[in-house]
Amino acid sequence: MELTWHGHSTWHVVVEDTELLIDPFFDNPKTDVDPEELDPDYLLLTHGHADHIADAAEFEDATVVATPELTGYVQENFGHEHTLPAGGMNIGGTAECGDAWVTMVRADHSNGIENDPDYSGGMPTGFVIGDKKPTQESDADCTTFYHAGDTGLMSEMVDVIAPYLEPDAAALPAGDHFTMGPAGAGIAADWVGADVVFPMHYDSFGPIEIETQEFVNEVKAAGAAAEPVVLEGDETYTLE
Repeated sequence: MELTWHGHSTWHVVVEDTELLIDPFFDNPKTDVDPEELDPDYLLLTHGHADHIADAAEFEDATVVATPELTGYVQENFGHEHTLPAGGMNIGGTAECGDAWVTMVRADHSNGIENDPDYSGGMPTGFVIGDKKPTQESDADCTTFYHAGDTGLMSEMVDVIAPYLEPDAAALPAGDHFTMGPAGAGIAADWVGADVVFPMHYDSFGPIEIETQEFVNEVKAAGAAAEPVVLEGDETYTLE
């Protein structure tokens, strides 16, 4: 599984022959990528805030994976015709997306379509992406990536996501102010039980500027077994 961070919460995930793009927002200082350079099969949207769907219209051929409310919005306003499942999915559900299995999980955050108050974005979410369908039986051969979306620290991480979905790697918001800060992300790194954790949702604008060493320090202070990895913008990490 290849994980490429394009700044903020934007991740390009490749599982065998399937490409997934999460929360497209390329107007951030960590990326030099033009959205036209990417051609994902699936477009995963955690919630409707502008810094997570700003460039969704660039990928109208991709199949949208989001809540029914957000799916309906992008279909009507951005021209997307394909969704999975038809009409969207919801928290707790798992969908087969080509060679990947995508499970939608909770995120503790607000939501809404900022440029259109007549629309609700539904519940904010995160995604767990694996190369096998999750079951109650532990599978050491399954490779799994957790994108936490915009969230604060929540007990679901330790009660549900860690024991059931068993992420090998996790991308955790660390910019504070709108999400967890480094301390909360450090605790989350321990709770989710991943081998590798990445900070995201930081340095895109003033209120969320941080020193990434704080994230590294807080992961260690929490006693997490995870290795904290700070990626450069547009850098790829291969998860095996």
